[in-house]
Amino acid sequence: MKLIIKKNNNISQRKISKNSIKVLYRLSKSGYEAYLVGGGVRDLLLGKKPKDFDIATNAKPNEIRKLFKNCRLIGRRFIIAHLIFKSEIIEVSTFRTKNNNTDKKKPYPNMKKSTSGMLLVDNTFGKIEEDVYRRDLTINALYYNIQDFSIRDYVGGIKDIKMKIIRLIGDAETRYREDPVRMLRVIRFSVQLHMHIDRETEAPIVKLSALLKHIPRARLFNESIKLFCLGYGYLTYMRLKKYSLIYPLLPFLLNKFSKKNTKFLQNIIIACLKKVDSYSSHHSIRCPSFLFASLLWYPLREKIQILLIKKNIKYLKAYSVSVHYILKKYSLLLGIPKNILINIEKIWNLQTEIEKKKNHETKETKKNNIFFQALELISLRSRIENKIELKKTLFLWNKKNIFFKKKY
Repeated sequence: MKLIIKKNNNISQRKISKNSIKVLYRLSKSGYEAYLVGGGVRDLLLGKKPKDFDIATNAKPNEIRKLFKNCRLIGRRFIIAHLIFKSEIIEVSTFRTKNNNTDKKKPYPNMKKSTSGMLLVDNTFGKIEEDVYRRDLTINALYYNIQDFSIRDYVGGIKDIKMKIIRLIGDAETRYREDPVRMLRVIRFSVQLHMHIDRETEAPIVKLSALLKHIPRARLFNESIKLFCLGYGYLTYMRLKKYSLIYPLLPFLLNKFSKKNTKFLQNIIIACLKKVDSYSSHHSIRCPSFLFASLLWYPLREKIQILLIKKNIKYLKAYSVSVHYILKKYSLLLGIPKNILINIEKIWNLQTEIEKKKNHETKETKKNNIFFQALELISLRSRIENKIELKKTLFLWNKKNIFFKKKY
């Protein structure tokens, strides 16, 4: 273990949230070990503003709940405590035992694995020296001590931050099998932190990419937002393609569409991600509704065209049936929440209204972020489909001086 004392690290308490400091001191005064850990420490060392703060302690979940009235215990696979404040949620986890048991017939009593090696239950508590080996990346396994302002580094995380290396702790294949989402985290951090992936960490990814199909769709959807909506979507998409990780996230890319719609779909993914990146310069999650309304637009068009040909029905009927079908299908396949599905349908419905140049009250239009997202989708389509009618529509809305004045 390497101990980096205060004068040798650049962490300032002024950059740590007041609530986190209060939690750390209360745990310490109650006789427990408590450290700031994870991405918060990493970002402070990199001179970035952390988006959240996590705490690790030897206090058990029930002991944490007794200390904090605002505590809520969550999770089955691994129980953690959420301390809910007005401006933030502090995540507090208990030190876990190092998984060094080689006897498969005698697993830990509170640990369960699937046949593929994925951890299903992992509530085995231990010491800080063991906990570090249960974390995923070396750069996220740094422990900041509020008592003496030192950093505990057990696995070379400081060195990897300086060398700009993304490295898994332990055997890469075993760690990916325990939690396949780690593959997505490796890609996300490598892009967002401008770091390269260690060879041993990189080697098993393509072979194990199919393990992501065992992850609950809601969890994968949340990971998709982190991957695509934080300002690095296009570069992340290209890297996910390189490692065959994009298909479990966006399974419709494997579907067979017409030649024209296939080309349009490929182009709108890139154009949409670049557009989202241009409006996501801050650490906030933006526009999942716009993102998925754009990505699913050509699967929707494909379904409409099939119904028009095979069923010989009117366009409005084909459109209505297709919207219902696509939203239901991909809410299950992608884990899209209901509130986002509602916004996607609104964006799609506005496509026809905007194309027909229906009048909208200017004041209401300027307040309506959904309208601006719909108009931006028209803009993407006009470039991809190269339709004169769509370009004329955009020109008319530009003349009204309301085109996308607002960041959605």
